[in-house]
Amino acid sequence: MPEVRSLGYVVISAGDLDAWETFATGLIGLQVAERTPDRLRLRNDRSWYRLDVQRGDAEGVTTLGWEVGGPQELVEFAKILESAGYDVTEESADFARDRGAMGVISFLDPDGLRVELFYGQKIDRSVFVSPTGARFVTGDGGLGHVFQLVNDEEKHRQLYFDLLGFKLSDYIEFGPIFGVFTHCNPRHHSFAFAAVPNAPKGIGHIMFEVDDIDTVGRAYDKVVKQNAAPLAISFGRHSNDQMMSFYVNSPSGFQIEFGTGGLLIDDDTWRPWRYDVPNFWGHEHQKRA
Repeated sequence: MPEVRSLGYVVISAGDLDAWETFATGLIGLQVAERTPDRLRLRNDRSWYRLDVQRGDAEGVTTLGWEVGGPQELVEFAKILESAGYDVTEESADFARDRGAMGVISFLDPDGLRVELFYGQKIDRSVFVSPTGARFVTGDGGLGHVFQLVNDEEKHRQLYFDLLGFKLSDYIEFGPIFGVFTHCNPRHHSFAFAAVPNAPKGIGHIMFEVDDIDTVGRAYDKVVKQNAAPLAISFGRHSNDQMMSFYVNSPSGFQIEFGTGGLLIDDDTWRPWRYDVPNFWGHEHQKRA
């Protein structure tokens, strides 16, 4: 079976690109890769970009871009997805070039979120330089992880486990609801999801990991002392991946998790666990103003 390698890029629709540039560069430490009146591309490593923020009327994540190994894997994934009833599009060479890839196929997940599989991600010739001095944990682990609120847990299990080949990391209890955490590389999870009733569906947060607790602490100070962004969840440590992090609301409403110390998985020895709390300490949800 072909394999997804990592989360390669995320496409976002936003009304205020200036706010996104200030937020992403000044707080998170991302570097501007491209800026036009209608587009802001941001990077956190040697890849040309990782976030593609496009001007639009809607606010939020519109597309997840998952990296695969090569052209044959795209063909195989297209067959697998089509046999399961998904309408798969082989995107044009111009489209792939715009995405910074050699080849792209696309489809909609069970909730209508656009998913792209691609190979041959473009590497930028210039060295990544964070405006804040942040050093991001990427490499084989991709840009980070995403958490999606979904309507039908079983349909997303089928898509990500049976069709895309993700592996189970563990579960977290959220009252009567379970969050399902999955991996496709040594990062503890690249994709997590939960069917939460009466919650807005879509990507709830994107996580960026750095290699130093002081980088996280300095960013946290900017939030709590300088109001650099609305604090959503205070500094704390997760139970399952052991990430020490905090969450802020992005200019488009969904959250950004910023942290360090995430657990790595060795598939030869790993076994899934069930946690009755999401956090060992901290991570207090903040009341909206």
